[in-house]
Amino acid sequence: MENNNQEIPKRRALGRGLEELFNSEVLDYSKVEEKILTETPKEEIIKVKLSDLRANPYQPRKNFDEQALEELASSIKEHGVFQPIIVKKSIKGYEIIAGERRVKASKMAGLEEIPAIVRDFNDTQMMEIALLENLQRENLSAIEEANAYKKLIDTLNLTQDSLAKRLGKSRSHITNMLGLLTLPEDIQEEITNKQITMGHARVLSKLENIDQQEELAKKVINEGISVRELETLTTEPSEYKRTNPIKKKKEVNEYQYLQDELCEKLGTKVKIGKNKIEINFVNTNDLNRILEIMNIGG
Repeated sequence: MENNNQEIPKRRALGRGLEELFNSEVLDYSKVEEKILTETPKEEIIKVKLSDLRANPYQPRKNFDEQALEELASSIKEHGVFQPIIVKKSIKGYEIIAGERRVKASKMAGLEEIPAIVRDFNDTQMMEIALLENLQRENLSAIEEANAYKKLIDTLNLTQDSLAKRLGKSRSHITNMLGLLTLPEDIQEEITNKQITMGHARVLSKLENIDQQEELAKKVINEGISVRELETLTTEPSEYKRTNPIKKKKEVNEYQYLQDELCEKLGTKVKIGKNKIEINFVNTNDLNRILEIMNIGG
């Protein structure tokens, strides 16, 4: 008879250290994961059947890079799964809190089991972990990121300001990302397919008229007009009505336009002034993400 003792471990709460991390002003995914991994005794790392695992219901990523999964599956075939996934016991089997890519790659590699650590995360924590793992480890598509922000704001009753602080992002980044969800579905799809950049999408989202949004989106794709050209096109003629009309005012920072562009591109706070550029990052993984966007590093 099969021994199922390992598959029904004693459920363990998060512990005071993790609760403090979740209550900190800025939540750092790497610290949460590191604390779980370092404070879990080896005997508490169990083998879980892949068939017993269910996706995190708050997982923001809908599309996974098949080539990256194949590369990970190849590595797992050769070396196995080095880092256990983190799961929560559910009514039937387990829900994945962190490590869905490892699960998918392990299935591709032909494995039947995967090492796992069981913890009692609540729904709020599961949502934050799912979002942070993707934001701070791998880039979500712009639309996936925007939907994740909206879900956090709606579920946790947060303001855009408080969410920005919680995630270590700029308020303008959160606002601009949420603005993408007001665009027609076909334009959202073009953003996901990288036919339209975030900079273009940000300008389009500020227009009231859907027909004009779609007309200009086609212009961006077919004629390759720049973000600055699109912005000029939509601010000068009176035919384009904006959700927030531009008020004529003194330019506070001569680099404001470039600063805004960098905030959008890097997904974090950027400040330009006094002959220097300041770029905020949450942790080493977030820094590596930013460097990868900037095409810096080996």
